[in-house]
This record gives sequence, C-alpha cells and structure tokens, in this order.
Amino acid sequence: MAPARTLKLVLAGCVLAAAAACGVHQASGAATVEAGVAAAQPAKGVSAPEHDLTFGDSHTFSDGVSITVSNPKSFQPSASAYPHTGRAAAFEIGVSNDGTQPYRLSELTVTGLVKGIPATQVVDSTQGYSGIIDAGRDIPPGKSVWVNLAFAVPSASTQLRLQLKPEGAEPAMVTFCGPA
Repeated sequence: MAPARTLKLVLAGCVLAAAAACGVHQASGAATVEAGVAAAQPAKGVSAPEHDLTFGDSHTFSDGVSITVSNPKSFQPSASAYPHTGRAAAFEIGVSNDGTQPYRLSELTVTGLVKGIPATQVVDSTQGYSGIIDAGRDIPPGKSVWVNLAFAVPSASTQLRLQLKPEGAEPAMVTFCGPA
C-alpha cells in the first residue's frame, strides 16, 4: 500500500515540477489552467493554447496567422553585438499568413523572459541577428517569412519563454518555452 502512495506522490511532484519549469500561460482572455482550476474561456475571436508550447511547435491564431518558433541555438555574440553579452539564444521565427487579409509584420511583438524577467534582445548583424528587418512589409495571404531574433541569456542553461503577439493591440498571445 505505501509504495503505491509514494509512487503517486512522486508522479505528482514530477508533474508539478514540469509545469513550474515553463510556467503556466496566462493572457487576458485566454484559457488557462492554474492549480487544477480552469480559468475564463477564450475571448471571442481569440485562439490561444491552454498551456505554453515548446520550442519547435507551431500555433495558428483565429485570423489564420500561424507562428513557428525553432529550438534555440546558443551562441557567443560577436564583439560588434549590441548589447555586449557573454551568451545569447537565437531563434528562427516563421510567420505564415493563411488568412484572407495581408498581415503587417510590424504588428508582431516578441518578448523573451528568463525567470519572469524580460530578456534583452541582442542585435548581432555579423551573425545574422538584426531583428525584424522587414517590419514595414505586408505578408500576403498564402505567404510566409522567417525572422531571426536573439536574446541575452545567462551563461548557464536556463528556461526561456518567448511570448509572441501577432497584433500589439489584441489580447491574443502564444508562449513558447524550453531550455536555452
């Protein structure tokens, strides 16, 4: 009897640790699960996952815009990088417009978080990380673009979260999470 109970407690602890590693996605109007209690339903027209996605996954919003975030690539920024940092994590972010209207890339906001604190975006043109360089560009329906972004991270491996909003004024947001 006691070993079965111990196994259940260990399993519950593992589940809680895994959830805490990436955190729980919470956005205004998004469905979330916190401490086993379901929160509010998604706002009308908002498509948001009930939890953080992992790097390498994709998410499609209700307007047809889908976002894919690659696994992070750790690198040492060059001497010309700004700001100067010892290590950064780089991502390829794919934005596809499967909707019916053009999508303005300048609406996309990407925020990196390490331990809940915003991570600084690193610009290292020498290595191909210049930010969203085509921000004024519209993505026509049926087309996709890839942008390369990098964020400063601690020298030791850490959990990193990327929060992406396809439109700054809208509540729809998706969070990707994993080790970096």
